[in-house]
Amino acid sequence: MFNSNRKNQGPAVNAATTSLIARGVTVNGDVQFTGTLHLDGTIEGSVQADPAGSSVLTISETGRVVGRIDVPHAVINGCVNGDVEVSERLELAQLARIDGDVHYQILEIAAGAQVNGKMVHRAPQTIRQLAQAAIDAAPVLGEA
Repeated sequence: MFNSNRKNQGPAVNAATTSLIARGVTVNGDVQFTGTLHLDGTIEGSVQADPAGSSVLTISETGRVVGRIDVPHAVINGCVNGDVEVSERLELAQLARIDGDVHYQILEIAAGAQVNGKMVHRAPQTIRQLAQAAIDAAPVLGEA
């Protein structure tokens, strides 16, 4: 009954933290989520997750977003018409198509993925904070 010799079968998936928008479903309006959002359908509006969390947006080959995306992690294999802001890791799979600017910290891109817009690398937050602190502490030219 209480078998302590069970092998670890990987991380448990909590269904309460995983949301699905199925193929054939269209959401008109902005979407905010925590945990994981798997998109097989269409969202016509912005998609946003808590930037301090570890939320993941997954867009399958049938998924589509018409609007801005702002999430910590994203795996895209579908279409996005809008800017994409990923604060941590962005993966663009072979069928990914993005019409908009892409901001990322870590990028993995497969052969065949397409981006029609600017690709902007963002330094990790800690480096940006250190750089800003150095600028703030530096004396301003012309002041004596």
